[in-house]
Amino acid sequence: MLETSARLLRLLSLLQAHREWTGAGLADRLGVTARTVRRDVDRLRELGYPVNATPGTGGGYQLGAGAELPPLLLDDDEAVAVAVGLRTAAGHGVEGIGEASVRALAKLEQVLPSRLRRRVSALNEFTVPMLRGSQRSTVDASVLTELASVCRDTERLRFGYRDHEGNVSRRTVEPHRLVCTERRWYLVAWDLDREAWRTFRADRIEPRPPHGPRFTPRPPPAEDLAAYVSEGVSQRVYASHAVVRLRMPQQEAARIIAPSDGVLERVDADTCLLRTGAVNLDVLVIHIMLLGCEFEVVEPPGLTDRMRDLRDLLGRAVGPEK
Repeated sequence: MLETSARLLRLLSLLQAHREWTGAGLADRLGVTARTVRRDVDRLRELGYPVNATPGTGGGYQLGAGAELPPLLLDDDEAVAVAVGLRTAAGHGVEGIGEASVRALAKLEQVLPSRLRRRVSALNEFTVPMLRGSQRSTVDASVLTELASVCRDTERLRFGYRDHEGNVSRRTVEPHRLVCTERRWYLVAWDLDREAWRTFRADRIEPRPPHGPRFTPRPPPAEDLAAYVSEGVSQRVYASHAVVRLRMPQQEAARIIAPSDGVLERVDADTCLLRTGAVNLDVLVIHIMLLGCEFEVVEPPGLTDRMRDLRDLLGRAVGPEK
């Protein structure tokens, strides 16, 4: 099977290298018989590759439309499994998969035969994922592949952007990288109108091609883009900020605190710092209390004062112990 697959790959490479080959020419280059060439051509057609044949002494073989596309030596079930896995990762922000899954999906969907694309689309359309958390946002895979492409090709991107209040603005940016968390995808880009680095939620982006022209990439806003985005979405966008010492190891805290909820910093083997933000101090109190662990407020002092006020309020609500 490995020998056959290698020969099919070589056959496709030869067909891509020249517009037309004779059967004898292919047999000579592959070191096989003309009958084996015909069987291999039939196998390529079964896999969905458009190999045209011209009969007669002057005839030969050539690839049809899509001849410039790379070969895909997977059987039907393997191709569908890979495509579904990549689409799931791209559409639902599987943590750790990253931008590579989007690039791979873009390449794979170009070479999938139409019958396999229909199978993948059916699985995607009629499957309802049960995802953790009600605030998880989904992004159309085609949007992600488009964003990844302009990042790769260093082309200016034009898009409509919807903010958290539903207002839409037109933006023109120099895209740099896609960053994903368990919940969302973000685009880090240089905003040409505001002359500053900005982070955009991918599910709020509506690309408006054509894109371009190409640009010279700027130095990124941070060496660790994941930490940069985490700090931005969990702190910079909020009016109130806090630093809290958690009495649990950083690794354990990371299991209950998503990157979009705050930035963790190791103190020692048993404690870590949480840097987070919220619209006001009351929401900060609720956010910290729901972690369900021992903690100490480092800053701001006003957060401690607000906790005392809420403690007294709760005490009056429950009344004295009986």
